[in-house]
Amino acid sequence: MITTMIAEFREHLPDGGVLMGLDPGTKTIGLALCDAGWRFASPAVTVARRKFRDDKAQIAALVATRQVAGLVIGLPLNMDGSDSPRAQAARAMARNLADLDLPTLMWDERWSTVAAERAMIDQDMSRARRAERIDAHAAALILQGAIDALTGARF
Repeated sequence: MITTMIAEFREHLPDGGVLMGLDPGTKTIGLALCDAGWRFASPAVTVARRKFRDDKAQIAALVATRQVAGLVIGLPLNMDGSDSPRAQAARAMARNLADLDLPTLMWDERWSTVAAERAMIDQDMSRARRAERIDAHAAALILQGAIDALTGARF
């Protein structure tokens, strides 16, 4: 099941369980995980893109190791909300991961990379270190937005 609707995603999830966030880029895929209680998301790893079957194998290994209950994939829409070529690629990734048999939420991520970079600069992280970790941090922001929506977190 692939959806953009948080309520539909929630219906297909157990109560609690680790969720994985993915920030699919052209060169890397950032991965993040949240705790089983859906309180906080943390950057996990950045996968250097190769052939999709290799990328999928790395994702599947982390899914199995961490007993992931659902996926949240960043959907890079245009600023007007329309699909971009990258959004179409993200949707294709979701379809290609469907055989992992996990509920999948496509989550609007228009500002995630910018926000992640700003946070990393605020932490005085070097440019080289930011380049290594940016996609995993963006994946954590994508995942945090989704779990906040799932839990009705108030700010």
